[in-house]
Amino acid sequence: MIQFETDNDFQEGALLLFNKPYKWTSFDLVNKVKFKIKHKYDFKKIKVGHAGTLDPLATGLMIVCTGKYTKRIDTYQAQVKEYIATLKLGSTTPSFDLETEIDETYPTEHIDNALIDETLKGFLGEIRQRPPAYSAIKIDGKRAYEYARKGQEVEIKEKILVIDEIEVLSWKEDVLKIRVVCSKGTYIRALARDIGQKLNSGAHLIGLERTRIGEFKTDQALEIEDFISYLENL
Repeated sequence: MIQFETDNDFQEGALLLFNKPYKWTSFDLVNKVKFKIKHKYDFKKIKVGHAGTLDPLATGLMIVCTGKYTKRIDTYQAQVKEYIATLKLGSTTPSFDLETEIDETYPTEHIDNALIDETLKGFLGEIRQRPPAYSAIKIDGKRAYEYARKGQEVEIKEKILVIDEIEVLSWKEDVLKIRVVCSKGTYIRALARDIGQKLNSGAHLIGLERTRIGEFKTDQALEIEDFISYLENL
């Protein structure tokens, strides 16, 4: 989806919806969009930003804004998000996802549907969540992941968040897929950690897709290749 402030004017302002590719950082996508627009129109500079960072191992909806639309980024970031998360029960990693290797394993024989349902209910509403050590949160001027990758421990304060909806989509062979609707600032990797702790089994994230931001959904999103083709054909 591409929405302009005025007709095809990226400098004046555009709202772009993308499906972020797997293993791309959010900044990779923003930089690619910015480079292609500048090259197409021979702009010396143009404002381009995004609303809501996704981890490199996540895919799904990203809002990218240009020109005057960048003033709306805070509004878009504040909107409710929806995710489809896939958790592997029975093992943990330091990053709570596949960025790092498994460090502990746990039994899962005690887990059944009733326990999963009851556990997930406990995360509905207002919750406290401690962001991952492997995150971009700034501590004393440095990103938390910079400390984590050096094996340095730092204190990360809990945040108050809201989980509006959480439901099981499937559960088979210790792989649990859930849908989560949540407030700004929720770390789904940290939610996976906390669910694993409550289940007494450990867990880490093996898949994550953001499917909605406010009224915008992934079925409205462009692939980066489609956007490049769009520019070339203007």
